[in-house]
Parts: sequence; structure tokens; C-alpha cells
Amino acid sequence: MEAAQTTAQQVLQIVHETGGVRARDLTARGLSPTHLQRLYEQGLILRSGRGVYLPADTEISENSSLAEVALRIPAGVVCLLSALQFHGLTTQSPHQIWITLPLRAHTPRQGYPPVRVVHMSGETLTEGIQTTQIGRVPVRVYGPAKTVADCFKFRNKIGLDVALEALQECRRKRRVSLDELWLYARICHVSSVMRPYLESLSQ
Repeated sequence: MEAAQTTAQQVLQIVHETGGVRARDLTARGLSPTHLQRLYEQGLILRSGRGVYLPADTEISENSSLAEVALRIPAGVVCLLSALQFHGLTTQSPHQIWITLPLRAHTPRQGYPPVRVVHMSGETLTEGIQTTQIGRVPVRVYGPAKTVADCFKFRNKIGLDVALEALQECRRKRRVSLDELWLYARICHVSSVMRPYLESLSQ
């Protein structure tokens, strides 16, 4: 009994230190995941989504699902519609979390929250990433200028109207400079596509 109690305390400490765990995370540490359910039933931790356990003092917000995905898919970077929503640059409310993974990366199995994966490589993948804390979980998100360029790059997936709205909101809210937009337009290989819109903004 004493050993079980000690293990439960250890599991509780891990949840608090990491900001959230799944059963498989404990199994990988050689700990029984049954303690998560017991701690949840005792009100000492929260359960959010399917199989993700969080500290009891976690404030559940509209961005909590981003933290859950970051725990589930650490290699992912929040992008496109989800990044726009995070930065307050769209009226869209995506039903999936959009993330970027490297070209040959394994596409994760569906879970909760549901994810939509796009693949990138080179500078398009690695540039413009910001790391933010949601609860205690570090979440990687593309910054506003990179996200706008991505929206033009993937306009066939999300719609040109969404990309234009994001560009206009970025400028209206003074979130980015024209130089930043030109930089990421070049990195994402959409300079020719964005040129007329960027030139109209500079007039």
C-alpha cells in the first residue's frame, strides 16, 4: 500500500512537472497508468480529451487543444487555420488542429483532438517558429508573417479568401511589417502570388 501511494505521488509530480501526460508516457517510464485514473477520480488531476491528464489547476481555454496535440505529436508545429486562430487573425473556427510535419514523417493516427497534417521541408518547415506556453506545455506555432505566407502557399486547401483575410488582419492590427511578409513569401516560394497584394498594401 505504501509503495502504491509513493508511486501515485510520483505520477502526480510528473503530471505537474510536464503539464500533462498520457498513459503511454507513464508506461515508457516503467510506471502503471492505472494511477492516472485513480488520481482523476480523487480530483487531483483533470482529464481533457481522450487519455490526456492535466494538473488540477489547469485553466481550460480555447487553446488547450493545442497543448493536447503538442503532447501527442511533439514534432508538429501549429500552422494555417489553427495558427491564424491562435494569433487572432481569422474569423474561421477550424474543427481540426492544423499541424505541419516534415515531408517523410509518419502521419499520426487519428485521436482527440482531431488533427489535419500538411507536410513541409527545408526553410519552409523550420523558419518562423515561435514557442509559447499553454498551461505548462510548450507549444510550437508559426508566427503571424510565416502563417500568412503559408496560407498563400496552401490556398488550394484553405481558400484564397482566408489567406487575404489573414493578410489584411495582420496589417490592420500591425502585427507584422511588409519586410517580414516579403521574407516569408520568399521562404515559402509564393513571392509572385503575394506580390500584387503586398504592393497594394505599400501604396
